[in-house]
Amino acid sequence: MLLNDVHSQLNPTSVTDVVRPTTLEALCEVVKQAAREGVSLSVAGARHAMGGQQFAKGQRHVDMTGLHRVLHADASLGLLRIEAGANWHHIITASHQMPAPGGGTWAIRQKQTGVDEVTLGGSISANAHGRGLLMQPLGADIEDLTLVDAQGEVLLCSRTQNAELFSLVVGGYGLFGLIYAATLRLTPRQRVRRMVDVLDLTDAMNAVYRRVDDHCLYGDFQFVIDPQDDTFLQRGVFACYKPTSEVEAPGTVNADLQPEVWLQLLKLAHDDKAQAFKLYSQHYLGTHGQCYWADTMQLSTYIPSYADYLERASPADQPAGPKQTLVIGELYVPRDQIAAFMTQAARVLKAHGVEVIYGTIRAILKDDTSFLPWAKDDFACVIFNLRTVHTDEGKARTAEAFRGLIDAALVLGGSYFLTYHRYATRAQVVQAYPQFEAFLKHKRHFDPQERFTSDWYRHHVALMGRQP
Repeated sequence: MLLNDVHSQLNPTSVTDVVRPTTLEALCEVVKQAAREGVSLSVAGARHAMGGQQFAKGQRHVDMTGLHRVLHADASLGLLRIEAGANWHHIITASHQMPAPGGGTWAIRQKQTGVDEVTLGGSISANAHGRGLLMQPLGADIEDLTLVDAQGEVLLCSRTQNAELFSLVVGGYGLFGLIYAATLRLTPRQRVRRMVDVLDLTDAMNAVYRRVDDHCLYGDFQFVIDPQDDTFLQRGVFACYKPTSEVEAPGTVNADLQPEVWLQLLKLAHDDKAQAFKLYSQHYLGTHGQCYWADTMQLSTYIPSYADYLERASPADQPAGPKQTLVIGELYVPRDQIAAFMTQAARVLKAHGVEVIYGTIRAILKDDTSFLPWAKDDFACVIFNLRTVHTDEGKARTAEAFRGLIDAALVLGGSYFLTYHRYATRAQVVQAYPQFEAFLKHKRHFDPQERFTSDWYRHHVALMGRQP
């Protein structure tokens, strides 16, 4: 059976079979049966990660999407225990059914941006983050985890119970066990008002501090993607969200672009980047002052198959060319180094002739949960979506560009996200993640038979010069 990731579609992987457990007992039996047969397991929910973390060639695959039930809701403390195959629509719906003290309901604090169909287990395994201006990655919102370990036994992991394993599972890419369920810390649901500016990057961090001082909770900066523009990567739309108690502001369900607008902008991002930014800016400036619920505001319009979109958008009489998709990379730098990084990033992107289709800057606080933290400090997060043609030349160009961007971040004391690709060199992995060797050692301690594996894991084992 051939599986692939849904976004970059650069990870076609042949697995022996796919199992889809629907109970905890069935999940435990999957691991025990694999042990009896001497096979390894890969695991995924929505298959959105692009680095091969969810697949292992020639092994059995565990699909977690059949596990999405609410197990316990503590409305007094705002704790929601839910199976790890639940996506963010499931989670948000469940939180709204929990009455908060003093009226109202509970809500999520954050979710990863860009796509809503990913599962809670996948978000925890990548230690994803959202648009919070003063938030750590998602691991900070996890009270505890229910894990099925390499022996098929059930373990409760938290900051006080099996604490070392807890830190390894958060951001551990499914290598230390199958996350059956998690308890998520919620927050009382509140309304927020959108505040929009179009500004230069040199003022962006000052603007962030101003918005934080003004009690804004969320925000991001969408930058110019036209390399012919003098403000390439240096100017953007800065949208922030401030709590409001106005009764007449009921909150709009979805604060994101409508699908037809998103598709129009996506086409312009290919054909007329200057016009794309103009329309994007106009749209967001037109929403300045609008109010939304802080949780559903984080939901996203997402077109899952970019390749299919390109095919539909091409003229009918135009011969079909090589497949194309977007490949994401996420880089981190100290916040006071963001201008220097973006200047160097522009040089790298232009030198390699790659095309940015979409890009944004967000903020993150230092991670104190994961053993393998990508947020080693309070960082600015820079996301690039690069148009990638599925030819040897096209894929090589994207790889070289991301290696150049990683170098640019590392020079400034930054890092990069392991989730989106496997382009980093050994030297880059070691510099960005000096604890990576220890991470692999812990993997062998908790899973000596390598019951849980992936092509991402195998790649990094080989990259670090160790035998699988």
